[in-house]
Amino acid sequence: MRHSAGMILLSVLILSGASLPRKGPVPVPKPAVPGEQATPTPEPKPGVPPKGAEINGKTAAQPGAEKKEEAPGDTTKDDSVEEIFLPVKEESAEEHATCLADLKALGGTFTDSKRIDDGKGCGIDKPIRVTAILPGVALKPEGTMRCATALALARWTKESATPAAATAFGPDTRITALNQASTYVCRLRNNATTGKISEHAHGNAVDIASFTLGDGRTIAIQPRDEDGTLTGAFQRAVTATGCLYFTTVLDPGSDAAHETHLHLDVIERKNGYRYCR
Repeated sequence: MRHSAGMILLSVLILSGASLPRKGPVPVPKPAVPGEQATPTPEPKPGVPPKGAEINGKTAAQPGAEKKEEAPGDTTKDDSVEEIFLPVKEESAEEHATCLADLKALGGTFTDSKRIDDGKGCGIDKPIRVTAILPGVALKPEGTMRCATALALARWTKESATPAAATAFGPDTRITALNQASTYVCRLRNNATTGKISEHAHGNAVDIASFTLGDGRTIAIQPRDEDGTLTGAFQRAVTATGCLYFTTVLDPGSDAAHETHLHLDVIERKNGYRYCR
C-alpha cells in the first residue's frame, strides 16, 4: 500500500507540471568569512592609460597597440599640412668637390655661387650656376642648383637623351639646348599656398620644358601618351630613362601641374625609393 501511494503521488506531481528537485543537496552560497576580502581588481600599469580613457581630448588606444609604420617612399601624405621648415642642409665639402670634378670631366660649364639661405627652409649650402650641361649643350636660361642635380642632368643628357634623339630623328641629330622652366626657387610644391616645400627650394630639382635640336627644331614637352609619332616615342623614352638618374620624374601624364615640362629631382628617400610617373 505504501508503495502504491508513493507511485500515485509521483503521478500527480508529474501531471501538475511540478519539477522534481535535483538529486543531492542544493548548493548553499558560502557565507562570508569575517576578515576575508574580495579579490582586488588589477590596477593599470604605471604610465599606460586604460582603454577608452580620454587624454587631451583624444581616446587612448588599447595598450600594446603598435603604431603603423609609413611605407618607404610613401607619396600619399596629406600635403595640406604646413611644412616644418628645417635649416639649410650643410653639404660635405669632400663630396661636393668630387661632384664638381665629375661634372667638369663631362664638359659642363658652371661657376660656384655664394651660399643661399632665403629662410623658411629655402636655400643651398654649396650652389653652382650652370650655363652648359655638356659641351655644345646649353642650359637656357642658366640655372642655379646643387652639383648633384647638375651631374644627374648631364649624365642623363649624354647617356640617354642624346642617343634617343639620334635614334628618333636621325644619326646626325644633336641636342644643342635644354630649355628649363625652373631650377632653384623658394616656393612650395606646385606653387601652392600651403603644403610641403618644393625640391626646387633645396636646389634638388630642374624642370625641362623643351629640347632644342641642331637643325633648329624644338621638341616641347606636352601630353604625348597617345602620340604615335617618333616625337612621342622620344619624349616617352627620355621620361622613362630619367628614372635611372633622378629619384623623382614627373611628366605631363602625372598631373595637371606638369603638363608642360618634365620635373626631375634628386631627393633622397628611404631605401633608395624612386617615384616616376
